[in-house]
Amino acid sequence: MPISYKKRIRLKDFDYKGYYRYFITVCTFNKKQIFKDNPSDATLKGCPTVTWLVDTLREKSTSSGFKIWAYCFMPDHLHLLIEGKNSNSDMKRFISSYKQHTGYHYKKETKSPLWQINFYEHVLRKEEDTLSVAYYILNNPVRKGLAYDYRRYKFLGSFEFDILI
Repeated sequence: MPISYKKRIRLKDFDYKGYYRYFITVCTFNKKQIFKDNPSDATLKGCPTVTWLVDTLREKSTSSGFKIWAYCFMPDHLHLLIEGKNSNSDMKRFISSYKQHTGYHYKKETKSPLWQINFYEHVLRKEEDTLSVAYYILNNPVRKGLAYDYRRYKFLGSFEFDILI
């Protein structure tokens, strides 16, 4: 019988707590295109799905001690650039809490799962510029042909700076 190994996706000797910055990607379950501009899209809690997800992101990031430098909901995944505000800011707990809360309510309303089990993260190095990475994330819809200017794509933003620069 072959031995099955689970691929390690987190850094072995890193606790993901503190003032670190992370580039996060969370994929939808089976890469289903949930976050798209379609008038017939489902709503959650009485508002469009992405609006509810952004409101929940703001709430969870505040209570977990994280800045949201950039977010971008692509049709089948979410990109985030986050930064811990204090020494107790726990990235794994924050992302897990966000996914669990939103996934629970989404499944309750739609009978379908929202997120894949894991997520991807890149811990930014000190020399990596926060705003450059933020604009890289914000320009993702342009690179994918979903908008000609990131300012015209309605499923992105920042809680830390004005993106209309």
